[in-house]
Formats: sequence, C-alpha cells, structure tokens
Amino acid sequence: MTPSYAENWHKKTEMIENMDQKTTWDRFYAQSSSRSTTFRNFEWFFGFDSVRDFIMPLLQTRPPPDALLHVLDMGCGTSALGPCIYRHSPLSVLVTCADISPVAVRLMQEHVQARAVQPLNCSSQLRFMEMDCTQLHKHYGSSSVDLIVDKGTTDALLRSKEGKGKASLVLQQCLKVLRSSGSLLQFSDEDPDARLLWLETETWQPGMMGADVVVQEVGELRGVFYYCYKVTPRLIEQR
Repeated sequence: MTPSYAENWHKKTEMIENMDQKTTWDRFYAQSSSRSTTFRNFEWFFGFDSVRDFIMPLLQTRPPPDALLHVLDMGCGTSALGPCIYRHSPLSVLVTCADISPVAVRLMQEHVQARAVQPLNCSSQLRFMEMDCTQLHKHYGSSSVDLIVDKGTTDALLRSKEGKGKASLVLQQCLKVLRSSGSLLQFSDEDPDARLLWLETETWQPGMMGADVVVQEVGELRGVFYYCYKVTPRLIEQR
C-alpha cells in the first residue's frame, strides 16, 4: 500500500524533530542502503565541487616535517566530502570522517576499501570513526585540529526538538580543539541574520574564548541559497 501524504508528512516531521538522535540516522542510512545494491554517496545540500574553493585554500600551510594537517569532517554521513579532501590535497593530511551513526561509518569504510581511493599526497591518511561530536575532547587534544568541516550537522541539531543545546556544545568543543590558525567551516542554508547572531553569541565566553566569524555566499541550488560561515578561534586577552 502506498503511504498517504499525511503518513509521509508525519515521518518527515518526526525525523526533523529527532535529527539529534543516533537512532534516527542509523535508521536513515540503513533504509537508504537497502534500496539499492549499489552504493551511492548521499550529499546533504551539495557535493565537494560546490565548496572546494572554500576548503582547499585553508590547507595551504605546510605542516612540520613528518606531521599531517588534521582535518575533521564532522557528521560525515555517507558524503564523499572527506574522501575528496583526501584525494585532492597536495599537502599531507589526516582526514577523519566522523559520524554518530555506526551504520554510516561502516558503509563508507566498505565503499572506500572497495574503490581503493588514492590520495594526491602519498603521505595522506583517511579514516572513518563513530563519534559523538559533542565529545570531541575525548578524541582530540586542545589546539590539535587544523580544519573542521560541518556540512549540515549544526543545521540538523538546531532544527531538532532537543538539539539546540547540543549544537552549542559542539561549537564550543570545536573551538577548543582547533589550532589558533585553524578554522571551522559551517555550510548552511540558514540566513546570515540568524546564524551570525547565534555564532557570535555562542562563541563568546568572558575572559576566555571568542571567535571571528565571517560569511560568504556559496550559491543557489534548487531555489535555496547556501552560505559558508567561517569561524576562527580567538583568545581574549585578560586585563
């Protein structure tokens, strides 16, 4: 029996309200993969080619000898974004594709192993990890990451019923693990009037931490405008 419009609307609403829950994404990726015998990357908003000019210029600073630039694709799902950074970076990078869903992580591991994805720089590394991004401190030390890419993850948290607090925690965690020269890129369809105010409010901690926030328009896709919010940690001098 074909689901009615009301049933489909209810399922969509239920998913949006629970996008901060691991079980929601486990179910989503399991159902998506069951519809086809051939793996296909699922891209939220857009793919790597749409945002490569925002990402790759931030990977131009050569790391110390025998070191790698650390890149985190936060809430990677089954996107090709992380593997594309790994494939196209001329400098040596360690790209970590992290997601709260072990189903998504397993699908990506199997896909990359089957395709034998090769990096542009032979020293680069690619890994996939199950990770709750509200707990980045359990996986990274302070000032240890060069670039964090967030393509829709914060949007999902902010739009879920109980995710706003988690979105704030994720942002604070990102600022703690980023190097002073590092950046967080949030790709979003949220209007700058709303997102800039939220970012500037959430990144300010009296006497401790702040951030510089700038926005650029990515472009229009299917009638929706998308933006890149670049967040750079900034220490506030104590007097």
